[in-house]
Amino acid sequence: MLQYITRRLLTSLPVLLGILFITFSLARLLPGDPCRAALGERATDEVCDAFIRREGLDRPIPVQFAIYLGDVLRGDLGDSFRQGRSAVEILIERLPTTIELALLAMIFATLVGVPAGIVSAYWRNSAIDVGTMIAANIGVSTPVFVLGLLLEYTFAIIFKDTPLWLPPSGRLTSGVQLPSLAQSLNLQNLSGFSAGFLDFISRLYVFNSLVTGNWKVLWDALRHLVLPSMAVGTIPLAIIARMTRSSILDVLGLDYIRTARAKGLKMRAVVFQHALRNALLPVVTIIGLSLGGLLSGAVLTETVFNLPGVGRTLFEAITARDYTVVQAFTLVIALIYVLVNLVVDVLYAFLDPRIRLS
Repeated sequence: MLQYITRRLLTSLPVLLGILFITFSLARLLPGDPCRAALGERATDEVCDAFIRREGLDRPIPVQFAIYLGDVLRGDLGDSFRQGRSAVEILIERLPTTIELALLAMIFATLVGVPAGIVSAYWRNSAIDVGTMIAANIGVSTPVFVLGLLLEYTFAIIFKDTPLWLPPSGRLTSGVQLPSLAQSLNLQNLSGFSAGFLDFISRLYVFNSLVTGNWKVLWDALRHLVLPSMAVGTIPLAIIARMTRSSILDVLGLDYIRTARAKGLKMRAVVFQHALRNALLPVVTIIGLSLGGLLSGAVLTETVFNLPGVGRTLFEAITARDYTVVQAFTLVIALIYVLVNLVVDVLYAFLDPRIRLS
């Protein structure tokens, strides 16, 4: 297993390198001037010429990429043209929001989608099956921004002053604060990577509040994530439900299932003890791909619910021609996809012992 994981990680390096080079090249070949996008009316010809020379944008793209790649290998992802600070700082600030949103959305989609698919397959062609698939089709067809606005209107306005009220935006209620892990652990003197890592973990409000035992902040953070998680998780939920149903129905037609039925096993035992485990292989693939997509940033969801995450940051960086931020976030997103796909492959061997990763 360890050899397989190591081999997969090594073979992923050329993929990451290719993605980074394509992103690096396209960002510089697209029309537009990062100097004028960043400085606006203050961008005179003299200022922009100095800016281009200082950032090395007048050099050939292969030379620029070689310099940038050397900086990346040293852990330096560069500085933002527009914000004037390190791209790593922006990642530490924005990535935790998207991670929490994506994980909670996938938990919601999986816990609802898989049982819905099982129920639909168990009562195939019944009213329950038809109703579940109609709901799944509606979930796939509804745009995220429409669903998000409907959820906000329902839970923040209609249910106002009731126990069902939920906050429509933000990550924490105004006035609610969560101390950083460095403060909680009395490690304020840390610097460099350790300080950055602790700052990143501290911005994972759900995890931080669990570790520190701050239940008030935990409850507040979870309440703020309910609506955006439902909005962004509805489409994966519908896909998971449909995939689970079709996969179980395919497995139920195999010989070993007919043998189990011939032995007198009840349909419920056949589904849960024999069919479900093999049927989960394509479902796990869908969950992995959906999770990778959510971790790459949900622009519309983060905009509707005013969440400072990866999607909004990446969109703003692209429109402002902030090459450094685009490259840094693209590299992190590609790395996330590689790791998620690796976890999915390892789960294959767990779900189906016939699959050997060696």
